[in-house]
Order: sequence, then C-alpha cells, then structure tokens
Amino acid sequence: MEQTTVRDLVKASGGVLLAGNPDLPVRNVSIDSRVMKGEDLFVPLIGARSDAHDFLAQAIENGAAAVLSSRKIEPLPGAAWIQVEDTLKALQNIGRDYRERMGIPVVGVTGSVGKTTTREMVAAALGAKYRVFKTSKNFNSDIGLPVTMTEISSLDEIAVLEMGMSDFGEMEVLSSMAKPSAAVMTNIGVAHIEQLHTQENIFREKFKITAGMERDGALVLNGDDGFLKKAGEGTGFRRILYGFGEHCDFRGEDLEITGSGTEFTAVNGEKRVRVRLPVMGRHMAMNALAALAVASLWDVSMEEAAGALENFEGFRNRQQIYPVRDYRVIDDTYNASPDSMKAALMVLAGMPTSGKKTAVLANMLELGENSRAFHYDVGRFARQVRPDVMICIGDLAAEIGKGLMDGGETRTRVRCFETREEALPFLKEEAQKGDLILFKGSNSMKLGELIDALKRE
Repeated sequence: MEQTTVRDLVKASGGVLLAGNPDLPVRNVSIDSRVMKGEDLFVPLIGARSDAHDFLAQAIENGAAAVLSSRKIEPLPGAAWIQVEDTLKALQNIGRDYRERMGIPVVGVTGSVGKTTTREMVAAALGAKYRVFKTSKNFNSDIGLPVTMTEISSLDEIAVLEMGMSDFGEMEVLSSMAKPSAAVMTNIGVAHIEQLHTQENIFREKFKITAGMERDGALVLNGDDGFLKKAGEGTGFRRILYGFGEHCDFRGEDLEITGSGTEFTAVNGEKRVRVRLPVMGRHMAMNALAALAVASLWDVSMEEAAGALENFEGFRNRQQIYPVRDYRVIDDTYNASPDSMKAALMVLAGMPTSGKKTAVLANMLELGENSRAFHYDVGRFARQVRPDVMICIGDLAAEIGKGLMDGGETRTRVRCFETREEALPFLKEEAQKGDLILFKGSNSMKLGELIDALKRE
C-alpha cells in the first residue's frame, strides 16, 4: 500500500482506533501472523476450524504495525489496534477503498476454466504498451482479492485481476470491490457445480461480475460458449465476442498445432494478424483471442499484442511440457474439470511424437451428484481422440475408462488403479523412448508425485 496510514485504515474499515498512532504508515497487508514484510496490517480471519485472533500476539511480535480485531479484548501493546465488527468485511472495505484511491482501470477475469492463463495473457498483451499490475498466485477470492488490490502501486497504469467464486453471492462481493472497467468471461463449465447445482446457476453467479462494473464498461465474452454468446444483451455494456465462430468480433482462423506451440490467424474486421504462442492447444488460442480483444480497448494494436504473446510461457503444472529421461510429459496436474480435461486430451492428440501417446487421468472433484456421468463423458470424448494408452487413477476416473471402452472395439489400452502407488509400476513399464505422457487430475490427487517418481527412476 502507498500513502496509507492507520487513520486511512480506520476510516476505510469503519472501525475504531483503540490504541496506537493514527499517523503511522502502513505498507502491507498480511493474513498470516507468521509472515510480515514490514509496516504490515495484520487481519485475523475467522475460519471454520480456527480463529486467527489467537495469533495477534505472534503477529505483533513478528512485526505487525497495526492489527484489526473483532474480539472485545484489551489491546495488546506494540501495534495500532483497530476494533471492527467483522474482520473479513473490514479487509474487503480496505481493499475497495485502496482500489478507488489508486484510480486505475481494472480488467476482471472470470470463468470456469482458463482464468489464470487468460489473466496472464491479457496482462502480457496490455504490457506491450502499459505498466500492468496483475493478480499474484491464486489470490482471487473474497479474501485474496482485497489483499491483492492493496499491492497496486502508483506506477501501475492498469490492473488485471482474476476473480474466482465457488458459491452463491461471492462474485457480487468481488465485483463490488474490484469495480471492473472491463470483464472477461472465459466459459461456463461445471466446476463448483456441487455447490451451485446447475450450469444455469453458475452462469448467473459468474455474470454478477457486472454488478460493480463501470457504466461504460465492456464485456469480453467467449462467443463459442452457449451461455455467453448472448450474455449481456440489453444491459448497456459494450459487448465484444471472441472465438472461432463467424459471429465473433475477434475471430481465430487457420489454427495449427506445431511441435513448438500453437499458431492461428486473428481476425478483427479487415485486420488479420498471425499469432504464434509457445503453448499448446486450441483453448490457448481462445485465451489469446480474449487478450487481443481486451488490449484493443486500450488502443494496443493486434500486432503489438500478438508480439507480446509470443513470449508467454505458461505456468508450472499447467500444461508444462518437458523431458523425463528419453520421453516427454505434459504436466497438467494443477487441477481438472471436464472441459479442461478434454482440452488436455486434444493437446495430447495434436502433438507429434515418435512413440506412444499415454493419458494418465485421475479423479475430478467437486462435480456433485452427476460426477460419475461427467467422468464417463470424458471417456466418450477420449474415444474420439484415441490415445494409445489410458491409465485411470481413482474410483471416479475409472468411469473415464468405462466411457472409453463402451461402444465396441478401441485401439486404446485401458488400465484402472485405485491409487498412484498402484499405478506407478505399470506406468514405469509403459514409459518408453519417444513417448508423450499426459498427467491430468484434480490437485488433491497429487499426480505430480507420479512425475517426481518417474524423474527419480
């Protein structure tokens, strides 16, 4: 935080200063009592299993300059003490106030799949002309977003903020804090359907990104998505569609997956620009089209934005491709949903290799009562792209294997295992020179440990 004092925090939070110097500068916000950067505000959050008020003394000992508290307790010495009704709401109010004081445009990015990659591509494209602030790590929730916003500096010219939600009402809170100038919606899938019950509910909740949007704001929407291609009509917001459909304002054509990445032609009106990405897949081209569309709102040309995207390298555990011994792996172990798993299978199918193509797929979680059906559907999709070997790990992933095998003869050899440990010997035996092996599953399935085991061998 810049140009912020305890007095500003008291006003923004709606709290009362019980102790400490109101003119004391505060430069950082921490929600972890063990980690202070210097001149920090510590915000003790109350969770289902713990109450961080128990660590106020530790936070002060570790260097907190100021603390919030919703407990009716005597202030501890060593830090300014701000009494509030609710520490989470106070944190959100502080983030909201700081964003307004910084006064720069904000691009909000949401969707069921591809938020982080799209965020990074949008930031890269805008970075061809501006100094861009962007969400760090996965600080995109009702807790992470206000902390993220307090890190914007006076040197930043535009902010790109990832906005994630998993339950009713959360997106409206995020939008009220971020007040986006433009909002990107990547797709409407079935991630978090366990909490939200239907795709229609997911769409309605995601679309609440517009709740705090500026009146002259722009919606940048996936025009190939059935829910989004008509979203926002009649709202007064400017609508820009991106995708491969003829009706899209920013359209992709002539897609080609090469040995080193993805190429396509971006079309906007009469303008045509060849885009070369060092990452694989049609879905990556979709993310890049969103970035080109956003960049155009701030007068970054397609040529400038495309040039910046040529240096995009992706993220650890998100379709990272690298050699292990004498074969290659596609490490996509960060997380999984039906849409992202299908996209990963398409990447596997499209990449050239001298050996076999193997898909190691694990459970996808938080898909609700229809979870087995979603897994089975991925298997039906896998039947079309035909990997040479399919290794399914977990009881739900077994439905992927079943979906692939149902319907008659298939060239794919399918093996199902309950655990990673059971799958490892078969995988080690199968991995041969020239092979390409995809690893994909929910983060808690820890498929990365399988890759680590192969590296150790």
